Amino acid sequence: MNNISDICVKCGKCIPSCTIYDINRDEVTNPRGFLDLIAAYKEGKLQLNKELENVFESCFLCNHCVEICPSELSIDNAIEKMRFDIVKEFGMPWYKKIILSCLKNRKWLDILAKLGYIFQSCAFHIQNKEFEKNLGMRAKFSMPFIKKGRFLSSFHKKSFLNLNPDFIDNGGNKTIGLYVGCLTNYCYTQTGFSTLKILKELNINVDLMKKQACCGVAHFFSGDFKSVEILAKKNIEYFEKKLEKLNAIIIPEATCSAMLKIDYERFFIMQNERDWANRAKKISSKIYIASQYLYQFTSLKKLLKNKKQKKYSITYHDPCHARKIQGIFKEPRELLKTNYTYIEMQDSNTCCGFGGVSMQMKHYDKALSVGEKKVKMIDQTMAHFVSAECSACRMQISNNLEQKSSKVVFAHPLELIAEVL
Repeated sequence: MNNISDICVKCGKCIPSCTIYDINRDEVTNPRGFLDLIAAYKEGKLQLNKELENVFESCFLCNHCVEICPSELSIDNAIEKMRFDIVKEFGMPWYKKIILSCLKNRKWLDILAKLGYIFQSCAFHIQNKEFEKNLGMRAKFSMPFIKKGRFLSSFHKKSFLNLNPDFIDNGGNKTIGLYVGCLTNYCYTQTGFSTLKILKELNINVDLMKKQACCGVAHFFSGDFKSVEILAKKNIEYFEKKLEKLNAIIIPEATCSAMLKIDYERFFIMQNERDWANRAKKISSKIYIASQYLYQFTSLKKLLKNKKQKKYSITYHDPCHARKIQGIFKEPRELLKTNYTYIEMQDSNTCCGFGGVSMQMKHYDKALSVGEKKVKMIDQTMAHFVSAECSACRMQISNNLEQKSSKVVFAHPLELIAEVL
């Protein structure tokens, strides 16, 4: 990180593709500007302050710049490390402390989700009709960090993991571990159930791995490296033990799978903990985003070919943490094309604008602005559904679809595949 700005050739190729630059159009909030500020800080020419905090919070960490950089610079890691230094200097905002603390403790989340389920109708209008409208709820009035009319996922009485047994025997020779992620576990449970339905059809046994912890991606993006270390080490130790008997671990979430498969190793290298980096790398060879595993290692494609065609059309959004970080984009498309009419959108690889906790709560206007452009691309396809293998993208895109009164419905690819089965 000390010399990353020196390695940068200042070609500017990354700037036109930068998500925040597309909004602000300045020389500060773009990859080259971020690197120049980091260099000035490292050289002692620039002191940390709240203005600098706002600058580095404005990055969506979409990885467009990393994908296009001719020098293959890890600009995202440099920004994450900068956020860590800012947190050390100024501490964490109270709302982030609450959210990140809850994500670390699944028992707290179980209690909060149950309370949310009981009282959600007091503050939100609930929408429940699957595949007719986006599932979720609209805020009846403005609350702290939630504007009136904002569309969010509704709560469930029980989490996905609490609704299912520890192990599901589907009479197969293979057994996989299922890592669902916090959003699927508490909000988009239908994704989890669709995954189980597909695995049952394939006769693959499922270990729910109920001691799985949050992957820590929200903590990583927020500069809370202490929590990342705790969660990463807990998951690595747990996965090492589980993988002694499992064929693989699959994850129906782009952000979670990228964190577990790629960023754990990067994080421990950043922290100079080589032993843990090697352990993270070793388990990563058995971790797959769900569509990748189902396409490459099962007979799902063949099974789908024997099913009827659906009358619906689909377009696909590439989550940043699927295509740019893991190189996964062909697999979900090939599976969906088997039974649905597929329509490619104008630029499926552009960021949807989720951007993490700060962007969603402190810079919601910027997230909304990026999301509006994505909805225009989606609507131009005239598709019935837009799909993406990421619940963070789902939350962002669903909100923007509702804000623009779009008729397009968001559905996870595994939900659409399960509908065929």
